[in-house]
Amino acid sequence: MNSVADLMQGIGRAARVAAQLLAFASTAQKNRALLAAAAALRNARSTLLAANEGDVREAGSGLSGALLDRLQLDDSRIEAMASGLESIAAARDPIGVRLAEWSRPNGMLIQRVCVPLGVIGIIYESRPNVTADAGALCLKSGNAVILRGGSESARSSAAIHACLQAGLGSAGLPATCIQLVPTTDRAAVGHMLADMADNIDVIVPRGGKSLISRVQKDARVPVIGHLEGVCHVYIDRGANLEMAKRIVVNAKMRRTGVCGSAETLLIDRACAPTHLAPLVKSLLDVGCEVRGDEVTAAVDARVKPANEKDWYSEYLDAIIAVRVVDDISAAIAHIAQYGSQHTECIVTDDSAAAEQFLAQVDSAIVLHNASTQFADGAEFGMGAEIGISTDKFHARGPVGVEQLTSYKYVVRGSGQIRP
Repeated sequence: MNSVADLMQGIGRAARVAAQLLAFASTAQKNRALLAAAAALRNARSTLLAANEGDVREAGSGLSGALLDRLQLDDSRIEAMASGLESIAAARDPIGVRLAEWSRPNGMLIQRVCVPLGVIGIIYESRPNVTADAGALCLKSGNAVILRGGSESARSSAAIHACLQAGLGSAGLPATCIQLVPTTDRAAVGHMLADMADNIDVIVPRGGKSLISRVQKDARVPVIGHLEGVCHVYIDRGANLEMAKRIVVNAKMRRTGVCGSAETLLIDRACAPTHLAPLVKSLLDVGCEVRGDEVTAAVDARVKPANEKDWYSEYLDAIIAVRVVDDISAAIAHIAQYGSQHTECIVTDDSAAAEQFLAQVDSAIVLHNASTQFADGAEFGMGAEIGISTDKFHARGPVGVEQLTSYKYVVRGSGQIRP
C-alpha cells in the first residue's frame, strides 16, 4: 500500500475503536466536550481568523464568489459555530431512546431503540464551519467521524478541529472520536469512498455538483446528501404583493451560494398583471440578473431571455429564472419536472392553495409564506446540520442529531420458545 492508503486505513481503524467507546458515552460527557469546544472556538478567534485569512489569500481569484463566501470566516460566523455547538449540547440525546414498545401475546416485550450509525465519513468543500457542525453533530449522536475538508479551507479546518479536540480532551473522550484527514492529497477521498467499507458506515458529501456526483457514483457505503438545490418560489394568485417581494428578494439574494437559495420564480398567470413587473423590478434593482420567459421579458428591458437549461439550473449566484404558469397545478408540474426535490415555497393568502401545494409538492422541505433560505438545520431548531438530504431512504431534509442514528430491536422474554 502507498502512504496515503496506510494513513487512511489507520484513521479508519482508530475511528472504529472510538465509535465503540463513544456509543456508550454518557450524555453529560458528550455535552461537556461540546461546551468546552464552544469555549475553545471563542478563545481561538484570532487564530481562526488568521488561519482563514491564509486560506482566502491562497484561494485568490480561483474560486467563484459563492465559494469564497462559503470559505470566509468572521466574528459573527465564529460565534455562530460556537453557539451551534451549545445548541447541540442543549438538544435531547437520542441514543437509547425507546422509539416504540409493544407486547406480543406470548408475553415477549419488543422495543425499538435508537442507536448510533457508527463511523461517518464527511467530505466537504470550502465551508470550514462544516468542521465544527459535523464534528459536534456526530459526537452528540454517538458517532465517530472522519472529516475530509477541501484543500482551499485546510488551515481554517485544522484550527477549528483543534478546538474540537480540546473539547474532547477536557471531557475525557478519545481524540479519535473526531478525526480530520491531515492531507490534501485527493487520493484520500478515493480511499474513503472505495477502500474503507470495513471502517466507514455512511458517507455525507457537502460541496459542488461534481463532488457529490463522484461520491454518489463511487461510494461503496450508503450516502446521505443532495446533488443540487434547484429551489422554487411560487407566487399564487392569492399572494400579498408586498410579502411576495420581501420573500422573493430574501430567498434569492440573502446568500446566493447556499443550497436553499431560490433559483426559479414561478408566477400565477392570474396575478401576473399586478405582481410580475414589481417582482421583477425588485430583483433587478438589488442586482439580480433575471432570465425570463416571453411574458416576463416583456415587462422590463433588462430581463434576459431564458432557455430550457435555465429551468434546470442551480446558479448559486445572483441570477434567477422567472416563468409565468397557468395555475397552481402548472406550478407543481413545473417543480416536479425541473426541480431537485430540495426546497420549495408558495406565497399566498389562500389556505386551500397553500395546503394543495404543501401536500402535492414532493420535496424535502416545503414552505408557505416563508423564504427558502430557512432550509437550514439551525433554523429548524436542530442547533446545526451536516446538510440537506433529498434522499427518501433514511434521512430527508436537514440532517441533524436524530438523523445520524439508526435503531435496533430489543426483545425481552421469560423463556419463550417458538413452536
